[in-house]
Amino acid sequence: MRVLHVAPERSIAHHFETDPTIEYVTGDFEQRFATERVDVTDLQFGNESFDAVLCNHVLEHVPEDRRAMREIYRVLKPGGWAILLIPTLLRETTFEDPSITSPEERKRVFGQSDHVRIYGRDYVNRLSESGFDVDAFRPDYEWPAAEIATFRLRGPNGVDPIFICRPQRR
Repeated sequence: MRVLHVAPERSIAHHFETDPTIEYVTGDFEQRFATERVDVTDLQFGNESFDAVLCNHVLEHVPEDRRAMREIYRVLKPGGWAILLIPTLLRETTFEDPSITSPEERKRVFGQSDHVRIYGRDYVNRLSESGFDVDAFRPDYEWPAAEIATFRLRGPNGVDPIFICRPQRR
């Protein structure tokens, strides 16, 4: 199995790094904690080159998030899957304003100085428009609290749903 992990979290990465059945590729825009420098809006990998992609809490930082979603779709093999987590959905529709560029104003408006949007429940529509079938899994309904803590799935507003994205038939 070949896995691409964008902006890899240490709490998750060590599970993949030690599994000999997985070819684990890590990528990050700044390459601080990754093996490859990647731009999620222009991935340097071939079409259908990964069985799975993990990209957690990245898309809210990316000005061209739909382009990033299409790139993730492009590098996934048929039958593959992606996990694309975002901060908790607290609103109905996504809010973004590209005119907000200063870190101070972004922090005030988006809650973090390097965020460019606050996703709403229409996030699933964005993923679908990019070619994905999306299932939202609620780990707080299925998993014990210890596992949720291990994988750091509890945010300030509760446990975020896990969006499992599979390429629609090509």
